[in-house]
Amino acid sequence: MHGDVFLLWHVHHAANDEGQVEHLDESGELRVEEEFGDNVKLLGVYSSDMAARARIDSAKGLPGFSNEPDCFIVGRYTIDDDEWMQGFNTVRRDS
Repeated sequence: MHGDVFLLWHVHHAANDEGQVEHLDESGELRVEEEFGDNVKLLGVYSSDMAARARIDSAKGLPGFSNEPDCFIVGRYTIDDDEWMQGFNTVRRDS
């Protein structure tokens, strides 16, 4: 039996080299760059998009989350549906 679940994430963005926090990329999408210090937290797995969005509403008032209230991501996933089927490569970033 396949069904969908909704994962809720929050991104706390790290400041760039100029001390600025960049929330969006050039296309206006939420930027997530863990390799540059962004901290991504899984808040929960929900049975519906509506339940995940209700959690966003309650989390926006909590310490930390309230500093970046527009940095939540809801992702829809199908149960028993594999991800990363081609594997992955690691790219080394020179400091």
